[in-house]
Amino acid sequence: MRAVLQRVSRAKVTVASAVTGEIGPGLMILLGVGRDDQAATAIAFAEKIANLRIFEDLQGKMNLSLLDLPGSALVVSQFTLFGDARGQRRPSFMAAAPPELAKTLYAEFCSALQALGVTVATGIFQATMSVELVNEGPVTILLDSDKTF
Repeated sequence: MRAVLQRVSRAKVTVASAVTGEIGPGLMILLGVGRDDQAATAIAFAEKIANLRIFEDLQGKMNLSLLDLPGSALVVSQFTLFGDARGQRRPSFMAAAPPELAKTLYAEFCSALQALGVTVATGIFQATMSVELVNEGPVTILLDSDKTF
C-alpha cells in the first residue's frame, strides 16, 4: 500500500456535485493498493497511520498522533499512487491492485482505522472525485508499506 497523508484543518470529497465525505481537523489520506497487498497489510498500515506522530503538542512539536486528538480521517482511494513513469511519458499502473482486490482492501483499511477509534469519511471507490483540503503546516508525509521510500 501507498499513502499520501496531509495534516488538514478541513477536507472534503465531492462526487457529481454531492459531498460524499467531509472532515474537520485530522488527516487527508490518499490510499493506493498494490497488487501484492493483503488484509494484514491494510490493518498494519491503518495502525501505523493512526499512531504516526505528526500533530503538534502544546510546545509546538510534532509529538501527537491522530489517536491523541479528536481528529478524523478522510480516506480516498487513488490507484495512481502506483503509477510508474520511469522511462516513458505515459504512466504504467501494472503495480496497482485490480479493482476487486483494491476495493476490498480499501474497505479493510477504513474499517481498521474505525476499529482504532478514528472517525472515517470516504469518497466513492472508482468514482471521479473532487478533493478539497486545507493542509496545515503544511505537513505532507509519503508512506509505502514495502518501505521503498
